[in-house]
Amino acid sequence: MKILFVIDAYFTNNNGTSISAQRFADELRKRGHEVRILTTCKEAREDIYGLPELKVPFFQGLISKHGFQFAKWKRKTLTEAVQWADIVHCYMPFVMEAKAKKIADKLGKPSTATFHIQPENITSSIGMRNIAWVNNAIFRLFRNTTYNHYGHVHTPSQFMAGEIEKRGYTAKIHPISNGIQSDFTWTKTPRSPEYADKILIMMVGRLAGKKRQDLIINALQYSKYGDKIQLLFAGKGPKYKQYYKLGQKLKNPPIFTYLTKDELLNLLGQCDLYVHASDMESEAISCIEAFATGLVPVISNSRLSATKQFALDHRSLFRAGDPKDLARAIDYWLDNPEEKRRMEKIYSESAKKYSIDNSIDQFEAMLKEAIADFKKSRRS
Repeated sequence: MKILFVIDAYFTNNNGTSISAQRFADELRKRGHEVRILTTCKEAREDIYGLPELKVPFFQGLISKHGFQFAKWKRKTLTEAVQWADIVHCYMPFVMEAKAKKIADKLGKPSTATFHIQPENITSSIGMRNIAWVNNAIFRLFRNTTYNHYGHVHTPSQFMAGEIEKRGYTAKIHPISNGIQSDFTWTKTPRSPEYADKILIMMVGRLAGKKRQDLIINALQYSKYGDKIQLLFAGKGPKYKQYYKLGQKLKNPPIFTYLTKDELLNLLGQCDLYVHASDMESEAISCIEAFATGLVPVISNSRLSATKQFALDHRSLFRAGDPKDLARAIDYWLDNPEEKRRMEKIYSESAKKYSIDNSIDQFEAMLKEAIADFKKSRRS
């Protein structure tokens, strides 16, 4: 197949949507498909249809702070890209994707979409995350302007599928994990000398309010192991200065870092626990990668997070937003090292069903079904 991915910000490495698109493109190419990308890019190349960045008045500072870019659509470029493709897959519910969808319809090309962006991701950036009617209005806006114009929509989790199904989204919904690469498997590496006398707890994710790294920092004051724990936060983001300052109250201030895949694997192999404190997630690949390597996870049970689905029992869950309950869960696993070691193996095995190969199998099947349905509708 000739597959066109339409996504405002493809080359950004600090959000799950862009990273998932990059991985899916790579894996589909390995299977012999041609994949091209329509995205914000200064210089086009054979597999990239480049568009200039769209600057948004008044909000550009906030958008840039979160490492995002909107693409400024150009009809000639969009038409050329869509004309090349056998199928068009749109990742976001924004203007450029909507224009590509309209051109696909006009040119007689099938199209599919991904629902990655929870409305709360948007409202949390402007201090309105807990205002239900605003979030519901965005769900309706996405539904009416974008997703109900598609026959097939991919969501990264069953949780997200349920969220849009109950709000009247009419497309056939395909819950398909973003998938983890084969490198993420049982890994135990020698402890670095600087961590020899420490308990290592890690979280991977953007340093943003919704990810709640602050909750993990605050939890250590309630843990009996607080003075022995070294927190490792892998990621960048707008909350770095705030979280860095907050962490200075700890005996072992958190280490903030940004890692290559090999460095991440090495560090995960040294850790004792993985904590995912985020209030909202459509999946959280970083958590799957962590327990795939053999780390027991401790996960927020937030009603807005799909990540809680990965907990194999209640011992790996804590009450969302509650640092005392997070400390309780951390202390349970540290108090019971033999049980933790037993569950490490079980968690690592459970990650195998989230392999990227399995995800690509399902994604290919969705695209083929969408093409077949489109051809059938054209004949009728």
